[in-house]
Amino acid sequence: MLKSFKGNTLYKLPTLFFGFILCSLGITMMYKGRDLGLGPWDVLHTGIMNYLPLTFGQVSQMTGFIIILISSLLGVAPGIGTVLNMIFIGIFIDFFDNSPLLFTPQTFVGKLIMLILGVWILSIGIYFYLKCGLGAGPRDGLMLGLVKKTNLSVGRIKTFMEISVLILGALLGGQVGIGTIIVALTLGYSLQIVFTIGKYNSRDIIHRTLKDEFLSLSKIFNQKERSLL
Repeated sequence: MLKSFKGNTLYKLPTLFFGFILCSLGITMMYKGRDLGLGPWDVLHTGIMNYLPLTFGQVSQMTGFIIILISSLLGVAPGIGTVLNMIFIGIFIDFFDNSPLLFTPQTFVGKLIMLILGVWILSIGIYFYLKCGLGAGPRDGLMLGLVKKTNLSVGRIKTFMEISVLILGALLGGQVGIGTIIVALTLGYSLQIVFTIGKYNSRDIIHRTLKDEFLSLSKIFNQKERSLL
């Protein structure tokens, strides 16, 4: 039974979770330097925290769940990686945020270093979980759904999404600053560098959906039942 999954889901879960841990560490490092400002989505998260008694990780989970629902309505089927992303990255963020091993810098230079390191660690984490092909993150799924519905380019949709959540987050009192500009200017480039080093090409990866996983399990159980007859 496990052999049927080798190269597919179970075999890839360790790599998937390693990517989640790195993503969460990178996000938390940027959050620790939040006085400089955060990336657009994290500006939204901190803005929501001003109105709801939730942790940073819990807000990330909540927005991820809402985004998955919207993406599903737009015809983008989530993968098991999409759902696990929504659940566990929030858990890992709160773990790192409360860990005594990850301190909050007190100087401008310290916060800047923490922010930049966070961007790079996040990029490496994204590489590891995307290469598994078990479903893109909630936000990427929403982007693909909007591209499909509007026929606009990925670049335009991504820019529209980033600006929209940034404005909404700022209106809610989220933390905007020079760090917001740094994240906006560096995350795309750092991702491209990491993807190039890791020889990752998104066009070569076909992401499995929850339906694919269900069909695979059904096939395995049907084969097992026939072998017992």
